Amino acid sequence: MEQDGKFGRILIMGNGGCGKTWLARKLGDVFGHRVIHLDDLHWEPGNYGIVRDRTLRDKDVQIAREADYWIMEGVYGQLIQMALGRATTLIWLDLPEEECIANIRRRGIQGGGSQTRFQDLLQWVAEYGTRTNWNSFKGHKWLFDGFSGPKALLRNRAKIADYLDRISQFEQRRLS
Repeated sequence: MEQDGKFGRILIMGNGGCGKTWLARKLGDVFGHRVIHLDDLHWEPGNYGIVRDRTLRDKDVQIAREADYWIMEGVYGQLIQMALGRATTLIWLDLPEEECIANIRRRGIQGGGSQTRFQDLLQWVAEYGTRTNWNSFKGHKWLFDGFSGPKALLRNRAKIADYLDRISQFEQRRLS
């Protein structure tokens, strides 16, 4: 889990709205690592819902994963799989779909999205447990089960907060 006394490369995955971005930012603050949002690599800049050229997207993921220290978060199982071989820690946020949907409703439309795309996103998040592709519960479970390094499966906000607190305390003790 540690590399030279620090958490090297942390990969966070889960359904849309589960808190991946929030946790990544918090961990980025704790460790001072760059935070990489797979949404930023997957979608055209300023055009949420328009997928970037896959060759460019995949190249950017490959470049990002080569850094010594990072925190990467996203839902895209195919992109997660590309970075997983360099990750030193894997975190899976597996919150109930209803909670994820409520979180997305609270944050509203983002990144140049439209009301139609927002409704599509809510439906997509609701189908996390029934989809069978890489961006699903089934795909994330396969990735999580296959990861041999340190990992955490967090299924509610209290567990996420506890995990963050323990990591923060660990880093504070290490730096003292």
